[in-house]
Amino acid sequence: MLEFIPYMKLVGGLAYLLLGGDLLVRGAIGLANRTGISPMVAGLTIVAAGTSAPELMVSVYSVLSGFPEIALGNIIGSNIANVLLVLGVPALIVPIACTEPGIRSQALFMLAVTGLFVILCLLGTLTRVHGLMLLGILVGGTLMALRGQFSMPGVDAEDTEAQLSMVLGIPDKGWEIALLSGLGIVMLPLGADLTVAGSVDIARGLGVSEAVIGASLVAFGTSLPELSTTLVAAFHRNLAVVLGNVIGSNVLNILAIAGITATITIVPVEAGFLELDIWVMLAAALILTGLAAFGLTLSRLSGAVLLLGYLLYIRAIF
Repeated sequence: MLEFIPYMKLVGGLAYLLLGGDLLVRGAIGLANRTGISPMVAGLTIVAAGTSAPELMVSVYSVLSGFPEIALGNIIGSNIANVLLVLGVPALIVPIACTEPGIRSQALFMLAVTGLFVILCLLGTLTRVHGLMLLGILVGGTLMALRGQFSMPGVDAEDTEAQLSMVLGIPDKGWEIALLSGLGIVMLPLGADLTVAGSVDIARGLGVSEAVIGASLVAFGTSLPELSTTLVAAFHRNLAVVLGNVIGSNVLNILAIAGITATITIVPVEAGFLELDIWVMLAAALILTGLAAFGLTLSRLSGAVLLLGYLLYIRAIF
């Protein structure tokens, strides 16, 4: 029975993270509605921050607990899962035509950000200077998006407003807003603590590194919000949300999550990441950029190939 405790910690922690992030987003949207914040500003800030909250909390708790491998593995693994898994599964439901307006420029920006992150990883250490540089790009892109000068992946007005329309159960009373927001704020750190503790115990029990668990189990769990959003969007044939969600999540994982994590503390890059993981992440970004650049359609067969690629990646790192 004791051998299942680490897995129960991990599952419970991920459940706290996902539910906490959802409650925080709903409470924040309710607050925005009551205070008269425009839907565009609310979408640009709340949706982007809320959907990235699980990854952020896990990464911060990991480095503060002395396990930076989990933080980096979570970022890299989530970006891989977003393309191969989160995009592959909806493609099995409905073919996805990569022809939405602005999707090409967003994909190229995601590829550039991914390439920059790979270069920083090859340096062997993510320093505070690197973290501040990534955050600077995020802030600059967001300000330009607010002014309508740039289509920033993850904080694009049209994409985020579409995601806002899919959020159900938005509170309108003051006490409901306070309750949901408060629960979300409490549950996120509790979930991160349990997730990190369970991940470390599982890694030691299986005889693998924390990096492997971070890139697989933890990354899969923290990618569930993106997967659920893309599935709902696919069923509603809202293909712009499917593509925008994946591209935006990958950009925010690097600029926001990696940026904040590296700003808090220096993050060493494990040698194993340099041998396989960062190259799979870059290949996934290239695949998505190629689809968008040439306006191709992601068929059901292509979706199955992406899923197979994800399974092969998981098998390889174990």
